[in-house]
Amino acid sequence: MTDVITPLIRDLVASLAPAPRPYQQVIEAWRTSCPRLTVWEDALDGGFVALTRDARGGLQVVATPRGRALLDEKPLDAQKPPAL
Repeated sequence: MTDVITPLIRDLVASLAPAPRPYQQVIEAWRTSCPRLTVWEDALDGGFVALTRDARGGLQVVATPRGRALLDEKPLDAQKPPAL
């Protein structure tokens, strides 16, 4: 993942951490046609989010254990020493 994409994937996972959300709602908010901004694709391919079915058979998106672990990590910018 690039440094530009990682914080956006964290935002996506954070939006799903409290509860699964309908696929259509998530894809409307996160899908892009920009080949350089692949947040949805990278999150799904990286195993940070997954598709499941709800009790009525509707497609939903959930944060995976790997995605939740990403939320627990310190962001890279928080690990940098303060500027003098």
